[in-house]
Amino acid sequence: MKKCYSIKAILALSLFAFVQKASAQQDVGSLFVSGPADATKLVNAYFNPLYKGLGLGLTDGWTNTAKSKGFLKFDIRFSGSGALVPQSGRSYDVNSLGLSNIKTAPGSSSIGPTAFGDDEVGGRMQVYTSSGIPTGKFFNLPKGVGFHIVPAVQLQGTLGLPKNIDVTLRAMPKIKLGDDLGSLSMIGFGVKFELLPLIMGKTEKLIPVDIAIAGGFTQYKYDLDLNIDNASSSDQRIDAKFNGVNIDAIVSKQILFFTPFASVGYQTSKTNLKALGTYRFETSATTSATYVDPISVKQTDIDGIRASLGFQLKFGFFKVYSSYTVAKYSLFNFGLGFGIGK
Repeated sequence: MKKCYSIKAILALSLFAFVQKASAQQDVGSLFVSGPADATKLVNAYFNPLYKGLGLGLTDGWTNTAKSKGFLKFDIRFSGSGALVPQSGRSYDVNSLGLSNIKTAPGSSSIGPTAFGDDEVGGRMQVYTSSGIPTGKFFNLPKGVGFHIVPAVQLQGTLGLPKNIDVTLRAMPKIKLGDDLGSLSMIGFGVKFELLPLIMGKTEKLIPVDIAIAGGFTQYKYDLDLNIDNASSSDQRIDAKFNGVNIDAIVSKQILFFTPFASVGYQTSKTNLKALGTYRFETSATTSATYVDPISVKQTDIDGIRASLGFQLKFGFFKVYSSYTVAKYSLFNFGLGFGIGK
Protein backbone atom coordinates (compact mmCIF):
# COMPACT_ATOMS: atom_id res chain seq x y z
CA MET A 1 0.00 0.00 0.00
CA LYS A 2 1.34 3.42 -0.93
CA LYS A 3 1.73 5.69 2.12
CA CYS A 4 0.28 9.16 1.95
CA TYR A 5 3.42 11.17 2.51
CA SER A 6 1.62 14.37 1.54
CA ILE A 7 -0.82 13.84 4.39
CA LYS A 8 2.10 12.99 6.65
CA ALA A 9 3.83 16.18 5.58
CA ILE A 10 0.97 18.51 6.43
CA LEU A 11 0.14 16.86 9.72
CA ALA A 12 3.78 17.11 10.76
CA LEU A 13 3.36 20.87 10.99
CA SER A 14 1.18 20.57 14.08
CA LEU A 15 1.15 16.97 15.27
CA PHE A 16 4.81 15.91 15.26
CA ALA A 17 4.63 12.76 17.40
CA PHE A 18 1.14 11.86 16.19
CA VAL A 19 1.86 12.09 12.48
CA GLN A 20 2.53 8.43 11.78
CA LYS A 21 -0.64 7.34 13.55
CA ALA A 22 -2.67 9.70 11.39
CA SER A 23 -1.24 8.77 8.03
CA ALA A 24 0.33 5.32 8.03
CA GLN A 25 -2.55 3.63 6.25
CA GLN A 26 -3.44 6.36 3.75
CA ASP A 27 -3.22 5.55 0.04
CA VAL A 28 -2.24 8.62 -1.92
CA GLY A 29 -2.43 6.68 -5.16
CA SER A 30 -6.17 6.24 -4.69
CA LEU A 31 -6.61 10.00 -4.49
CA PHE A 32 -4.49 10.73 -7.57
CA VAL A 33 -6.09 8.24 -9.92
CA SER A 34 -9.09 10.58 -10.23
CA GLY A 35 -6.89 13.47 -11.35
CA PRO A 36 -5.32 16.50 -9.65
CA ALA A 37 -8.56 18.55 -9.53
CA ASP A 38 -10.45 15.98 -7.47
CA ALA A 39 -7.36 15.21 -5.38
CA THR A 40 -6.99 18.89 -4.46
CA LYS A 41 -10.65 19.15 -3.42
CA LEU A 42 -10.34 16.06 -1.23
CA VAL A 43 -7.12 17.31 0.37
CA ASN A 44 -8.75 20.68 1.11
CA ALA A 45 -11.84 19.09 2.66
CA TYR A 46 -9.77 16.71 4.78
CA PHE A 47 -7.33 19.34 6.07
CA ASN A 48 -9.76 22.26 6.40
CA PRO A 49 -9.65 22.29 10.25
CA LEU A 50 -5.85 22.06 10.17
CA TYR A 51 -5.61 25.13 7.94
CA LYS A 52 -7.96 27.10 10.22
CA GLY A 53 -6.55 25.86 13.52
CA LEU A 54 -2.94 26.42 12.50
CA GLY A 55 -3.85 29.88 11.18
CA LEU A 56 -5.30 30.78 14.58
CA GLY A 57 -2.20 29.46 16.32
CA LEU A 58 0.07 31.54 14.10
CA THR A 59 -1.55 34.76 15.34
CA ASP A 60 -1.76 33.79 19.01
CA GLY A 61 0.43 34.23 22.07
CA TRP A 62 2.15 37.52 21.25
CA THR A 63 1.47 39.28 24.55
CA ASN A 64 -0.56 39.05 27.77
CA THR A 65 -0.30 42.65 28.94
CA ALA A 66 -0.72 46.15 27.54
CA LYS A 67 2.21 47.44 29.61
CA SER A 68 5.38 48.01 27.63
CA LYS A 69 8.85 47.12 28.83
CA GLY A 70 11.46 49.61 29.91
CA PHE A 71 14.26 50.51 27.53
CA LEU A 72 16.39 47.40 26.80
CA LYS A 73 14.34 45.24 29.18
CA PHE A 74 13.52 41.87 27.65
CA ASP A 75 11.85 38.51 28.02
CA ILE A 76 11.90 35.15 26.27
CA ARG A 77 8.81 32.99 26.20
CA PHE A 78 7.58 29.66 24.95
CA SER A 79 3.88 28.99 24.63
CA GLY A 80 1.57 26.47 23.08
CA SER A 81 -1.98 26.88 21.84
CA GLY A 82 -4.82 24.56 20.94
CA ALA A 83 -7.66 25.43 18.55
CA LEU A 84 -10.86 23.57 19.41
CA VAL A 85 -12.41 22.08 16.27
CA PRO A 86 -16.22 22.33 16.43
CA GLN A 87 -18.51 19.47 15.44
CA SER A 88 -19.06 21.03 12.02
CA GLY A 89 -15.31 20.85 11.31
CA ARG A 90 -14.89 17.16 12.14
CA SER A 91 -16.40 15.68 8.97
CA TYR A 92 -17.21 16.53 5.36
CA ASP A 93 -19.63 15.32 2.69
CA VAL A 94 -18.03 14.21 -0.58
CA ASN A 95 -21.27 14.98 -2.44
CA SER A 96 -20.81 18.69 -1.63
CA LEU A 97 -17.29 18.96 -3.12
CA GLY A 98 -18.19 18.96 -6.81
CA LEU A 99 -15.91 16.04 -7.69
CA SER A 100 -15.72 14.98 -11.34
CA ASN A 101 -14.37 11.44 -11.24
CA ILE A 102 -15.19 10.20 -7.74
CA LYS A 103 -18.59 9.03 -6.52
CA THR A 104 -19.84 7.29 -3.42
CA ALA A 105 -19.82 3.53 -3.89
CA PRO A 106 -23.29 1.93 -3.92
CA GLY A 107 -24.60 1.38 -0.41
CA SER A 108 -21.82 3.45 1.23
CA SER A 109 -21.85 6.73 3.14
CA SER A 110 -20.63 9.95 1.50
CA ILE A 111 -19.29 11.25 4.84
CA GLY A 112 -15.63 11.20 5.83
CA PRO A 113 -13.82 12.46 8.94
CA THR A 114 -11.51 15.43 8.56
CA ALA A 115 -7.92 15.28 9.79
CA PHE A 116 -9.18 16.23 13.26
CA GLY A 117 -12.27 14.08 13.13
CA ASP A 118 -12.92 10.62 14.51
CA ASP A 119 -10.39 7.82 14.25
CA GLU A 120 -12.49 5.75 11.87
CA VAL A 121 -12.51 5.09 8.13
CA GLY A 122 -14.86 7.22 6.03
CA GLY A 123 -17.21 6.19 3.23
CA ARG A 124 -16.11 3.97 0.36
CA MET A 125 -15.50 5.80 -2.92
CA GLN A 126 -15.51 4.59 -6.52
CA VAL A 127 -13.31 6.13 -9.23
CA TYR A 128 -14.63 6.83 -12.75
CA THR A 129 -13.02 7.94 -15.99
CA SER A 130 -13.70 11.41 -17.40
CA SER A 131 -16.35 9.82 -19.62
CA GLY A 132 -18.16 8.33 -16.61
CA ILE A 133 -16.95 4.73 -16.97
CA PRO A 134 -16.03 2.91 -13.73
CA THR A 135 -12.29 2.19 -13.50
CA GLY A 136 -12.69 -0.66 -11.02
CA LYS A 137 -10.76 1.39 -8.42
CA PHE A 138 -12.18 1.88 -4.91
CA PHE A 139 -10.82 3.55 -1.79
CA ASN A 140 -12.04 4.64 1.62
CA LEU A 141 -11.93 8.23 2.80
CA PRO A 142 -9.05 8.56 5.31
CA LYS A 143 -9.36 8.43 9.08
CA GLY A 144 -9.04 11.41 11.41
CA VAL A 145 -6.52 11.46 14.24
CA GLY A 146 -9.23 10.87 16.85
CA PHE A 147 -8.95 14.15 18.78
CA HIS A 148 -10.32 17.58 18.02
CA ILE A 149 -7.61 20.09 18.99
CA VAL A 150 -5.16 21.64 16.50
CA PRO A 151 -1.92 22.45 18.36
CA ALA A 152 0.63 25.16 17.53
CA VAL A 153 3.72 26.53 19.27
CA GLN A 154 5.23 29.98 19.65
CA LEU A 155 8.86 30.73 20.62
CA GLN A 156 9.76 34.40 20.85
CA GLY A 157 11.84 37.14 22.43
CA THR A 158 10.67 40.70 23.22
CA LEU A 159 12.81 43.82 23.72
CA GLY A 160 11.77 47.21 25.10
CA LEU A 161 12.58 50.33 23.06
CA PRO A 162 12.23 54.03 23.86
CA LYS A 163 8.81 55.72 23.70
CA ASN A 164 7.02 52.73 25.30
CA ILE A 165 7.46 50.48 22.30
CA ASP A 166 8.12 46.72 22.39
CA VAL A 167 9.44 44.70 19.47
CA THR A 168 9.17 40.92 19.28
CA LEU A 169 10.97 38.35 17.15
CA ARG A 170 9.71 34.84 16.59
CA ALA A 171 12.28 32.49 15.08
CA MET A 172 13.03 28.82 14.74
CA PRO A 173 15.89 27.69 12.52
CA LYS A 174 15.20 25.02 9.95
CA ILE A 175 15.03 21.74 11.81
CA LYS A 176 14.58 18.20 10.54
CA LEU A 177 11.56 16.62 12.17
CA GLY A 178 12.72 13.06 11.59
CA ASP A 179 12.94 10.40 8.89
CA ASP A 180 10.30 10.98 6.20
CA LEU A 181 8.88 13.97 8.13
CA GLY A 182 10.67 16.81 6.38
CA SER A 183 11.91 20.15 7.75
CA LEU A 184 10.16 23.02 9.49
CA SER A 185 11.18 26.61 10.19
CA MET A 186 9.42 29.65 11.63
CA ILE A 187 9.93 33.41 11.42
CA GLY A 188 7.81 36.26 12.69
CA PHE A 189 7.94 39.78 14.02
CA GLY A 190 5.63 41.98 16.06
CA VAL A 191 5.40 45.40 17.65
CA LYS A 192 3.40 46.86 20.54
CA PHE A 193 2.73 50.53 21.37
CA GLU A 194 1.60 51.48 24.87
CA LEU A 195 -0.74 54.38 24.13
CA LEU A 196 -1.37 56.40 27.31
CA PRO A 197 2.25 57.54 27.83
CA LEU A 198 2.42 58.55 24.16
CA ILE A 199 -0.85 60.46 24.30
CA MET A 200 -1.05 61.83 27.84
CA GLY A 201 2.52 61.90 29.05
CA LYS A 202 2.85 61.95 32.84
CA THR A 203 -0.89 62.39 33.33
CA GLU A 204 -1.47 58.83 32.09
CA LYS A 205 -1.38 57.72 35.75
CA LEU A 206 -4.86 59.27 36.10
CA ILE A 207 -6.24 56.31 34.15
CA PRO A 208 -5.91 53.09 36.23
CA VAL A 209 -5.31 50.70 33.32
CA ASP A 210 -2.76 50.19 30.59
CA ILE A 211 -3.84 50.37 26.94
CA ALA A 212 -1.88 49.29 23.87
CA ILE A 213 -2.18 48.35 20.24
CA ALA A 214 -0.13 45.48 18.84
CA GLY A 215 0.40 43.65 15.60
CA GLY A 216 2.33 40.66 14.35
CA PHE A 217 3.23 38.47 11.40
CA THR A 218 4.24 34.79 11.62
CA GLN A 219 5.18 32.29 8.92
CA TYR A 220 5.76 28.55 9.09
CA LYS A 221 7.73 27.05 6.18
CA TYR A 222 7.67 23.33 5.60
CA ASP A 223 9.32 21.10 3.00
CA LEU A 224 9.43 17.36 2.51
CA ASP A 225 11.12 15.21 -0.12
CA LEU A 226 8.82 12.47 -1.42
CA ASN A 227 9.40 9.17 -3.17
CA ILE A 228 6.00 7.67 -3.96
CA ASP A 229 6.73 4.65 -6.18
CA ASN A 230 8.64 6.81 -8.68
CA ALA A 231 12.18 7.27 -9.88
CA SER A 232 14.45 9.49 -7.82
CA SER A 233 14.66 11.91 -10.77
CA SER A 234 10.94 12.76 -10.41
CA ASP A 235 11.81 15.49 -7.86
CA GLN A 236 8.74 14.89 -5.70
CA ARG A 237 8.33 17.21 -2.71
CA ILE A 238 5.92 19.16 -0.58
CA ASP A 239 6.49 22.93 -0.38
CA ALA A 240 4.23 24.74 2.09
CA LYS A 241 3.96 28.18 3.67
CA PHE A 242 1.45 29.16 6.36
CA ASN A 243 1.18 32.91 7.09
CA GLY A 244 -0.72 34.69 9.87
CA VAL A 245 -1.25 38.43 10.56
CA ASN A 246 -3.00 40.03 13.54
CA ILE A 247 -3.76 43.51 14.93
CA ASP A 248 -5.11 43.87 18.50
CA ALA A 249 -6.20 46.50 21.01
CA ILE A 250 -5.26 45.44 24.57
CA VAL A 251 -6.32 46.59 28.04
CA SER A 252 -4.66 45.28 31.22
CA LYS A 253 -4.19 46.12 34.89
CA GLN A 254 -1.29 44.99 37.05
CA ILE A 255 -2.32 43.93 40.57
CA LEU A 256 0.84 42.98 42.43
CA PHE A 257 2.15 39.88 40.61
CA PHE A 258 -1.13 39.29 38.74
CA THR A 259 -2.02 41.08 35.48
CA PRO A 260 -5.39 40.29 33.85
CA PHE A 261 -5.95 41.49 30.29
CA ALA A 262 -8.60 41.69 27.58
CA SER A 263 -8.13 42.29 23.86
CA VAL A 264 -10.09 42.54 20.65
CA GLY A 265 -8.60 42.48 17.18
CA TYR A 266 -8.49 41.34 13.59
CA GLN A 267 -6.64 38.31 12.24
CA THR A 268 -6.05 36.70 8.88
CA SER A 269 -4.14 33.60 7.80
CA LYS A 270 -3.27 32.06 4.43
CA THR A 271 -2.12 28.67 3.18
CA ASN A 272 0.15 28.18 0.16
CA LEU A 273 0.86 24.49 -0.31
CA LYS A 274 2.10 22.61 -3.37
CA ALA A 275 2.83 18.99 -4.20
CA LEU A 276 5.61 19.36 -6.77
CA GLY A 277 7.33 16.90 -9.08
CA THR A 278 6.25 14.08 -11.35
CA TYR A 279 3.91 11.32 -10.18
CA ARG A 280 2.92 8.23 -12.12
CA PHE A 281 0.04 6.00 -10.98
CA GLU A 282 -1.85 3.03 -12.31
CA THR A 283 -5.42 4.01 -13.17
CA SER A 284 -6.49 0.50 -14.10
CA ALA A 285 -4.97 -2.92 -14.72
CA THR A 286 -3.67 -1.83 -18.14
CA THR A 287 -3.36 1.98 -18.05
CA SER A 288 -1.47 4.62 -16.08
CA ALA A 289 -1.43 8.39 -15.71
CA THR A 290 1.38 10.87 -15.08
CA TYR A 291 0.82 14.10 -13.14
CA VAL A 292 3.26 17.01 -12.82
CA ASP A 293 2.92 19.39 -9.84
CA PRO A 294 -0.53 17.92 -9.18
CA ILE A 295 -1.70 19.79 -6.08
CA SER A 296 -1.73 23.54 -5.44
CA VAL A 297 -3.59 25.08 -2.51
CA LYS A 298 -3.53 28.86 -2.20
CA GLN A 299 -6.29 30.30 -0.03
CA THR A 300 -7.29 32.49 2.90
CA ASP A 301 -8.31 30.33 5.86
CA ILE A 302 -9.08 32.88 8.59
CA ASP A 303 -10.29 36.44 8.06
CA GLY A 304 -12.19 38.05 10.92
CA ILE A 305 -12.51 39.44 14.42
CA ARG A 306 -11.29 37.79 17.61
CA ALA A 307 -11.56 38.55 21.34
CA SER A 308 -9.34 37.27 24.16
CA LEU A 309 -9.24 37.14 27.95
CA GLY A 310 -6.17 36.09 29.91
CA PHE A 311 -3.58 36.84 32.53
CA GLN A 312 0.10 37.01 33.37
CA LEU A 313 1.69 35.89 36.64
CA LYS A 314 5.12 37.31 37.44
CA PHE A 315 7.44 35.86 40.09
CA GLY A 316 10.75 37.69 39.87
CA PHE A 317 12.35 36.71 36.57
CA PHE A 318 9.80 33.95 35.95
CA LYS A 319 6.41 34.42 34.22
CA VAL A 320 3.37 32.28 33.52
CA TYR A 321 0.85 33.16 30.81
CA SER A 322 -2.58 31.90 29.83
CA SER A 323 -5.45 33.10 27.64
CA TYR A 324 -8.68 32.04 25.95
CA THR A 325 -9.71 33.40 22.55
CA VAL A 326 -13.06 33.39 20.79
CA ALA A 327 -12.68 33.42 16.98
CA LYS A 328 -13.46 31.13 14.03
CA TYR A 329 -12.48 28.32 16.40
CA SER A 330 -12.11 28.85 20.14
CA LEU A 331 -8.48 28.80 21.23
CA PHE A 332 -6.60 28.36 24.51
CA ASN A 333 -2.97 29.28 25.15
CA PHE A 334 -0.50 28.54 27.94
CA GLY A 335 3.10 29.68 28.18
CA LEU A 336 6.19 30.11 30.34
CA GLY A 337 8.85 32.80 30.15
CA PHE A 338 11.61 34.64 31.91
CA GLY A 339 13.21 38.04 31.61
CA ILE A 340 13.80 41.50 33.02
CA GLY A 341 11.07 44.10 33.04
CA LYS A 342 7.28 44.10 33.30
